[in-house]
Amino acid sequence: MKSQTLASLSNLSCRHALAWGGVITGVLCWSMPNPALSASVAEDLIAQTRPLVIGHRGFPQFAPENTLPSFHLAKIAGADLIELDYHVTRDGAMIVCHDGTVDRTTDATKRWGGSNLRIADKTLAELRELDAGSWFHPPYPNTHLPTLEEALEEIQNGNVTLIERKAGSAAQCLELLRKKKLINAVVIQSFDWDYIADCHRLAPEQVLGVLGPTRLKDWNPTEEEKVLSPRWLDEAKKRGALLAVWNQNVTRTAVAYAHQIGLKVWVYTINDSATADKLLDMGVDGIITNNTSLIWRTMALRTRR
Repeated sequence: MKSQTLASLSNLSCRHALAWGGVITGVLCWSMPNPALSASVAEDLIAQTRPLVIGHRGFPQFAPENTLPSFHLAKIAGADLIELDYHVTRDGAMIVCHDGTVDRTTDATKRWGGSNLRIADKTLAELRELDAGSWFHPPYPNTHLPTLEEALEEIQNGNVTLIERKAGSAAQCLELLRKKKLINAVVIQSFDWDYIADCHRLAPEQVLGVLGPTRLKDWNPTEEEKVLSPRWLDEAKKRGALLAVWNQNVTRTAVAYAHQIGLKVWVYTINDSATADKLLDMGVDGIITNNTSLIWRTMALRTRR
């Protein structure tokens, strides 16, 4: 039933809000930039006047996170952007995975034995042997960890990638984007604000986001200071970011200040309607979620108010 629904929805041209478990399916038809037609699609996208829905690691509620099937389902579900994470292998390849180890999302411990099996200690060829889908329910056999290039080919075919850097240099990532003519056709984000500053220096036209809260070289924030504030936003702007991508510690005042200085605010990782509604009431510009369908439905129901 689920697969039939996904297949039928793949023919729709509007933004979709898939919903399961007896909940209605909503369809939202806002205007969206076409990645195939715009050389500055990232700028066009963040200029949208309505909130964006961003698929976290694809659509991990229905497919193994950070895999090609997960990215494909997020496209079908109508995500505005699809987020992924990348690390760098021992031989210098950029590979998509959230964790620095492959214990949780592959069969590495069963195949190789041991634990805490680090991506940085393995070659690309070794990591490509791993099964990254059979642990999921239902299983996705013959699913592997994609390279960043493979992930971009899947996502950018009709969507926009939100690249989160976990390891590696700005120069290496930007070299790949230039090779594929994707500079400023994707968005790059990181908790490492120095990496974002490097990206801005090397490609000042590229749309960038800083993830937070984090620790900066000259500031180790207290718990109270981790709430999004003008200080964070000013620091973000200094590094060339156009986006502050934060956890739920945001306020209406901070969002208003961000807009005042030309920044947008996205919030992660929101998987329930009540929290999404609260954040949307604050004026946030994007919601990163494991359940793209639920956030679209939440937004659709708000239009009835």
